[in-house]
Amino acid sequence: MRPRDVTDAGDLEAELEALESDVSSPTLAVIPAAEPEVEPAARPRFWRSLTWRDALAIFSFVAVALFITAPLWLNLDHELRDDPQDQAFFEWMLAHGARVVTDGAYPFFSDRMNYPDGVNMMANTSVLAVSLPMTPITLLFGPHVAFNLFLTLALAVTGISWYLVLSRVFVASRLAAWVGALFCTFAPSMASHAGGHPNIVSQFLVPLIIWRCLALRTPGKAARNGLILAGLLVWQAFINLEILFMTAVGLGIFCAVMAISRRRTRPGEVTTFLRGLGVAAVVTLAVLAYPLAVQFFGPQSYHGLPQFVRNFGADLGSFTAYATRSVAGNELTAERLAQNPAEENAFFGWGLVILFLGLVVWLRRNVAVLTLGGVALLYAAMSLGPRIFLNGINTGVPGIWAVLHSVPVLNSAVPTRWAMAIAPVVGIVLAIGCQKAIDLVRSQPSARGPVRVAMITSVAMALVPLVPTPVRSAPMAPVPDFVTSGAWRQYADDNHTVVTLPLPDANYPDPLRWTAYTGQEMRIAGAYALLPNQNPLDPTDRTALFSPPWRPTSGLMASIEQGNPTPEITDTRREMTLADLRYWKAGVIILQPQTRDVEMLRAMTDLLGFEPTWTGGVWTWNVRTLVDDPDAVLTGPDIN
Repeated sequence: MRPRDVTDAGDLEAELEALESDVSSPTLAVIPAAEPEVEPAARPRFWRSLTWRDALAIFSFVAVALFITAPLWLNLDHELRDDPQDQAFFEWMLAHGARVVTDGAYPFFSDRMNYPDGVNMMANTSVLAVSLPMTPITLLFGPHVAFNLFLTLALAVTGISWYLVLSRVFVASRLAAWVGALFCTFAPSMASHAGGHPNIVSQFLVPLIIWRCLALRTPGKAARNGLILAGLLVWQAFINLEILFMTAVGLGIFCAVMAISRRRTRPGEVTTFLRGLGVAAVVTLAVLAYPLAVQFFGPQSYHGLPQFVRNFGADLGSFTAYATRSVAGNELTAERLAQNPAEENAFFGWGLVILFLGLVVWLRRNVAVLTLGGVALLYAAMSLGPRIFLNGINTGVPGIWAVLHSVPVLNSAVPTRWAMAIAPVVGIVLAIGCQKAIDLVRSQPSARGPVRVAMITSVAMALVPLVPTPVRSAPMAPVPDFVTSGAWRQYADDNHTVVTLPLPDANYPDPLRWTAYTGQEMRIAGAYALLPNQNPLDPTDRTALFSPPWRPTSGLMASIEQGNPTPEITDTRREMTLADLRYWKAGVIILQPQTRDVEMLRAMTDLLGFEPTWTGGVWTWNVRTLVDDPDAVLTGPDIN
């Protein structure tokens, strides 16, 4: 039997009556409680059981997703204000996916950025599971529109997925499932990451992975269930491994606790579960063995994130504060408690913290809910980082992460993001709590009014202040005509690159968008990506950097861009510049009008010894002859 529908208080009575008579309720089947349990034989019928109430719920998730991303759709010449560098990065990744489909390019490595060293796609968030199927959109409308659609669908489909799983697996009430799914999808941490990390808000596989993991205990279907779970795990691995890892940790703890609590009532369940898990593990590892080998040992692989990123921890004070992009948020407070607007992972507010703890206490007889509460506390503790901060002040107390942040694999995780993993736990407990309130309304008619008021009031007080606001956008610099018209082809080809001033990095990601618009036919020097450090003083140091290792010319231009005075241009500096241009196999150097462009133009002109040409909205220096001629030298105003 499928779960009944419930959409408002008027339907609660009928819903509870149905629950009372429906012994196959998936609420009891998948989330075992302390009460008598039933066999997990019934499978949710996601699509055949859709009703008009489901349609309204699905529409609501699409509508909220469009509301959040509206500034990007209403202004197609805008980009994300808080994190433009990651938007340009993902536009480049979408173009990479399209190139894999159209040109048969190798998916796990590319030299279209950071030439000649290239970029390890597996060691970066290449989102191949999204970029490949989105190829038609990228080719027809360009990577900028494809990014907007990626972000919007990431939110909408995540909400729909959570709603369908919650309403078919965890609770029978559509209303309870809708409340839980709303929070899972639009929690403050999700709204924060929507400002630049579509790969992180693409969590539509998380509820499916949870469902299929719990389904492994179904007798006689180890192979089938294991293969389904393996498919979901592989799919998620090519969207975001960090989310997959955090989900696996939570599921592992939950399943271990539940196995212990059910060892007497279900003695054969663990064996059945382990058989299915074994199938899933073998298949998943077999499929991911080569991509993971490329990620950890392939060209341009790195060993751990930069030290300052591994120190990113959630401030204890942030758990009861409100995020920048919550209606009750205060930007100044959030800035003091978080590293940047895209990492406001732990901002739940007092109301939700109290409601969540109250629900765990209220439902304490349910072992599953207690376990979820424990998982949330563990996630919170891990999110604090190696040193615990309280309201911006370092307490000097070491956190759990002080022991873990140097462990291989874990050293590639951002500790504050463990707080983001709390949101799904809270959403599930919210759904179960609302279901319990619905049960009380039916079972205790005399308490119907007080229970309704208490439920509506507590949920509203906790969630209304967390309502997300739209992403913030700002006008983006247009792609120069030099790029869109194809004028760059006169200078760059498969053997020559385009060198931009300054070279692309976290402060100047625009060139990534330019090469994406050419379908990555135009190769560029420099990059904004995770790349290994190449420290000549310590060859073993392969800690990640967010840009290529320092070179004299890129360092000079970055220094000028940051407002530092231009140093004296000497013959030694000219020799280093020519060496850099040959290393990059530069065909042309281009400079787009921007802050400090005059200073960069003068410096490069003095280095090369000749004036640039204005064409296609950029200044260009044709250096192809210099690079190709091994006898060419730079000697100031004249070139010999």
